[in-house]
Amino acid sequence: MSGDGQASRPLRFALTADLHADEDVRDALFDAFANAPDVDLVLIAGDLTTLGRRRQARILAEACSELRVPAVAVLGNHDYHSGEEAEVRSLVSRAGVVLLDGEAARFDVAGTTVGVAGSKGFVGGFPDWELPNFGEPLLRGLYDETTAEIEGLERALRKVADCDVRVAMLHYAPTPSTLAGEPEVIWPFLGSHRLGRPILQERPDLVLHGHAHAGTFAGTIGDVPVLNVAVAVTGRMFTIVEVAPDGRDGANRVRVLD
Repeated sequence: MSGDGQASRPLRFALTADLHADEDVRDALFDAFANAPDVDLVLIAGDLTTLGRRRQARILAEACSELRVPAVAVLGNHDYHSGEEAEVRSLVSRAGVVLLDGEAARFDVAGTTVGVAGSKGFVGGFPDWELPNFGEPLLRGLYDETTAEIEGLERALRKVADCDVRVAMLHYAPTPSTLAGEPEVIWPFLGSHRLGRPILQERPDLVLHGHAHAGTFAGTIGDVPVLNVAVAVTGRMFTIVEVAPDGRDGANRVRVLD
């Protein structure tokens, strides 16, 4: 509902992930962002670059500068590869993209408050394919890193608990339901079911992630819809969803548009 008690119009979001910006895709990125669909918000779920290099981030930043609406992103594993993630973050932020790392952003869209909670996520696996919190310090360190990402997501979701529409954005998968198609032996490196715990607790309207290029587009955590919007999965630069801020529950509020 809007602040005056009147029903608000549905909101439209453009979702994407795993853009892997570099010289090879420069023209495609510029064309896609310059001709982005008519939406209220653009959400980019990580892997902004191919190898996390400054020059690759500059390509994406230039493409994002063509957008006419706010954009929000999280970093992905590729963006950390070259140790230049601070520069990647700076360049993309200067282009106007809001980068989240265990943080939340709020927007007022036509009288509807939209909250986006963002965290990169990390590895860990899923029941029957899970890394333990046991043994060598290096292995336990992986578990602790995932715990920190979970806590960041939980804090961010709580900060937007009062918003009319709430979105959780990760790079790593918080559910195995969007991993079908990937070899199960690598699932522990594609995400962690522990990332789903704050989602079950806070129940955002929509969850999106990338990373699993051979995974499945749509899944759920409980009755919360989860979308794997990696470009390799969707086959398009942007996936458009419509979210109805009218009090309906779960997946009934979210509709994927052709």
